[in-house]
Order: sequence, then C-alpha cells, then structure tokens
Amino acid sequence: MSTHASNEARVIPLRPQASPPASGERPRVRREPLWRDVVGDVLRRERLAQERTLKDVSEAARISMPYLSELERGRKEASSEVLAAAARALGLGLGDLLSLAQEELTRYAPSPAGRMGRAGRGRTSPTGRYDGLALAA
Repeated sequence: MSTHASNEARVIPLRPQASPPASGERPRVRREPLWRDVVGDVLRRERLAQERTLKDVSEAARISMPYLSELERGRKEASSEVLAAAARALGLGLGDLLSLAQEELTRYAPSPAGRMGRAGRGRTSPTGRYDGLALAA
C-alpha cells in the first residue's frame, strides 16, 4: 500500500467495451451485462482503489481467496451474506455495494427513445413514474 496520500481521483475502468464496428459492418448491439459481472467489477474496482490484495480482503470477509477472485471476475453468483461480508471488508455496506452496481448497470440502459412504453414494462409506481432500478430475488 502506498503511504503517500494523493488528492487526485483514480479511475479504475470496468470490463473493456467492444470497439466500434469498422465502416461497412453492422453496428454491434450493446447488451446489458449480467448482475454478477457488474457486482464483480464494483468489488474489484473498490478493492484496487484501496490498494488492497485479494488475500487481505478475503481474510477480512472470511471468504476464500479463490472464491473472491471468482466473484470479481463474474464467474460466481454470490449470496447476499457473501456480498455483505465482501462489502464490509471493503468498508461498505451492502446498500453501498448495490448502489454502486446499480449506477454501473444504468449505464447500459437503453436510451429513452428505445425504452418500452409504460404499459409494456410491467409494474409502475402508483404515480405512474419510476426512475430507479428494482431487483427481485
């Protein structure tokens, strides 16, 4: 870990996006990522931002280092208990982790013009307006 505190914000990129198609090719459709990929990206980004090792965080969370690695790479679906433990080990609450993941997921949401109409979306709030992301287990 670095002992020098920096006032500069560090940006740690998530999984690289596909490059734009060459001229003459059909444009690629941008797919929404899987929830486990988004959560894994957030866990890894937060761990790296704190300059901590997988070993350090896995010990603090009391989960195995290989399992934490699999979570970060989006290879495993974690239970809420495991996600809460990993979040706490990083100094976050479960709500913080899910909020960060939700922010990432909204980057993949279709543009307003491409969204389905309210009737086609299923449930709406009593006021007919819904601006958030709902997750159900």
